[in-house]
Amino acid sequence: MSQQVTTIERLGRRIAQRRETLGLTQEELARRSGVEAGYLACLEGGPGLPVRDALARLAEALETTVEGLLGEVAETPSGAGPASPHPDLVALDEAECRHLLEPGGVGRIAFVGRYGPTVLPVNFRMSEGAIVFRTEPGGSTDEDLRTGMQDVEYKVAFEVDRIEELTRGGWSVLAQGSLHHVTEEDERASAAATGVEPWVGGQREQYLKIVPTRLTGRRIKPG
Repeated sequence: MSQQVTTIERLGRRIAQRRETLGLTQEELARRSGVEAGYLACLEGGPGLPVRDALARLAEALETTVEGLLGEVAETPSGAGPASPHPDLVALDEAECRHLLEPGGVGRIAFVGRYGPTVLPVNFRMSEGAIVFRTEPGGSTDEDLRTGMQDVEYKVAFEVDRIEELTRGGWSVLAQGSLHHVTEEDERASAAATGVEPWVGGQREQYLKIVPTRLTGRRIKPG
């Protein structure tokens, strides 16, 4: 019980901090989100267990996500809970897929390496429609992603997803296309300008970019 109270207190503080950042009063946030002012005050005060719908409305009104409000609270593995009672699976068009990729973050690159099919997490950013990330020059990933033949491109897949455990919603985007080692000075400057950092840190100065030739995605809308 004490752990549950601590969790709710942290959630309440995040709601209050985000509300104050946006310059909203509790009453203004209540009107904006459609959540009762008394319930909002209860959340920010700590006691009471929030429900999924209220959190989703609050996250939208605060221009953030349920995950953002909960922060590090969720300790259980993703997907451990039950599905939404009436989920709606919606296909995303290419424009929306690009919009979802634009902020960057963590994605997974899939390719056939020396030991067979391989999937690795990488930090990425977008640059002129291409997915940019970094690796160690001459390292295993760098070598695996070279064909060894002039002008022969390496075909890869790249997946990004965002899952909201509490609402049981989320989305995923799959990019398929060719991978290029960034070698030209102007291309390197453009890639560096994204500010992308390597997933594991360190001096990983080989920039790579994926030019998508096919973008598909799905969104789960909880019902």
